[in-house]
Amino acid sequence: MQWASKRVVFHTLLALEEALARLLALTAQPGIEEVKLAEAYGRVLAEDVTAPIDVPPFDRATMDGYAVVAESTYGASELEPVELRLVGRAEAGEWPACEVGPGEACSVATGAPVPRGANAVVMVEYTQERGGIVRVFRPVAPGENVMSAGTDISAGELVLRRCTRLTAREIGVLAALGMDRVRVFRRPRVAIISTGDELVAPGEPLLPGKLYDVNTHTLSAAVMEAGGTPVVHGIVRDDEGELERAINSALSTADLVVVSGGTSAGELDLTYRVLGRVGEILFHGVMAKPGKPTLAALVNGKLVIGLPGYPSSALMMFHALVRPLLLRLQCLEPEPPAVVKAKLAVRAEGARGRRALYPVVLVARGGGFKAFPLHAESGAISVLARADGYIVVQEGVEFIPEGEEVKVYLFEKYKPAELYFIGSHDPHLDAVLARHGVRAVYVGSMGGLLAIKRGEADVAGSHIYDPETGLYNVPFVQRLGISGVAVIGLYEREQGLIVQRGNPKGISCIEDLLRPDVVMVNRPRGTGTRALLDLLLSRLSERLGLPFEELTRRVRGYSYEVKTHTAVAAAVAQGRADAGVGVRYAASLYGLDFIPLGWEQYDLIARKEALERVLRIAEDALRSLPPGYREYEWSGRVKYES
Repeated sequence: MQWASKRVVFHTLLALEEALARLLALTAQPGIEEVKLAEAYGRVLAEDVTAPIDVPPFDRATMDGYAVVAESTYGASELEPVELRLVGRAEAGEWPACEVGPGEACSVATGAPVPRGANAVVMVEYTQERGGIVRVFRPVAPGENVMSAGTDISAGELVLRRCTRLTAREIGVLAALGMDRVRVFRRPRVAIISTGDELVAPGEPLLPGKLYDVNTHTLSAAVMEAGGTPVVHGIVRDDEGELERAINSALSTADLVVVSGGTSAGELDLTYRVLGRVGEILFHGVMAKPGKPTLAALVNGKLVIGLPGYPSSALMMFHALVRPLLLRLQCLEPEPPAVVKAKLAVRAEGARGRRALYPVVLVARGGGFKAFPLHAESGAISVLARADGYIVVQEGVEFIPEGEEVKVYLFEKYKPAELYFIGSHDPHLDAVLARHGVRAVYVGSMGGLLAIKRGEADVAGSHIYDPETGLYNVPFVQRLGISGVAVIGLYEREQGLIVQRGNPKGISCIEDLLRPDVVMVNRPRGTGTRALLDLLLSRLSERLGLPFEELTRRVRGYSYEVKTHTAVAAAVAQGRADAGVGVRYAASLYGLDFIPLGWEQYDLIARKEALERVLRIAEDALRSLPPGYREYEWSGRVKYES
């Protein structure tokens, strides 16, 4: 690792900030290596990690109990239990052979795949099984006690970014993705030399006038805390020749050399004289107490930093100057305070007598923070990797209301983003936002519009169709009274029915979802895709003369909801559903067939102060469109301003 050379003024005291800036200006390009996952803790990612699979890869039960059609349990109580016919059993690690229909139940173990047709799990505590009949004493809602495929991590999703330090949370994400090796930045090798005739190593007899060598050990520990690898060269006596030989030896084995002691201007303070002879002094002396005699030099293309001999001074100057340098060599920055205060963006529920820990995403606004709780099913780990920290809801607290100030306990350094995106998820746009350093929170189209209105988002993504006007997105901006924004046309996405390869059920249109042999998978309310499906079903109900509620009751799986387009594709690919509405891109990721329903407009709603940057993001997104996307007349242009 070589360091660029810059000549600086000597014999001038520098402010710490200026001394650090001079060192950072010489920072070399970090090296990269591949390590085993078992050895990756504390290392720093050298490249983005994109999920090759969905996590979990199938719908799984989060409790022991019975997989059921939730609607079959409605009305169940202790006095009037609902009786269901037992049709099979599903164990963890095995694929269920049974299919669950109305009035039926399948026994499932925690972690086992949820059988086809089921959309919820009743906890075993609320059931009684006897003679092939399961009595249910408590109703469940669709999705209860079920972790859907891809709700933790979606295939194709950017889950970890370059320059992320790998802790237990990120290691869990990589393991969940099946990765056994990972590319990381090489740990900087830091040679440590302590100078002084008075020093002896700990463990040796302490003779009169001698001191134990403290700096070798404190600086070695500090190097490891900063992610580096210490290379200890031991104690060097107050002899210029010995010190020069030690420095040359250290330079041959390390990326950076730290020498403690001998940096003052006294007769026996040799470090500055040796470095001045063998290299180029960058600075000698900083405006700090303690730490004034700190110096730095460039020797044979590598940095050598001289720290004071006093242990407290040496350690303070290490944290002020050397630690930021080591972090920069690993694509990291110094950590912020461990706790920040923020206002809750949405209400956080308590845990009924237990302490609730909610991962949150922080959005910096107006000199303060908004905290967005990230709700996740049992076993979800990607949520922790995306979060900035967590909040605590104490025992006995029913909920913390929206807008209340909370403490956020940071996982690591929080760096406010220059731009915040809140809104509807799009797999193509997700990668573009990551390239531009935009922080994204996916809450659906309507959630994004409301976040824009409250001033929490700089840009939102939306694809909501208004049947009254025949327009997308703009009518909703107008009705919500959102001011100071521009609607930018992005692109059209092809929505359609995602079906199994070869389309074995012969599905051709929305009306086929009414067939009793077809099971569908749906998207949550508030998403543009759900709005599209409901619009098409509403038109179908009018044509058939059926009330909308009656028609949706006939659709098997209408209440089976997953959060992303790729989760829809996963459900179809694994046979848990026969069809679902999603974008063509998701179908192509899984090699599935696609029945077009039409094109929809996906737009960006940007606050005007962020308009220029959002337009650049739109331009980037339009540069290379994947299958199922196309430009339309307003692509890359402002089509409405308020």
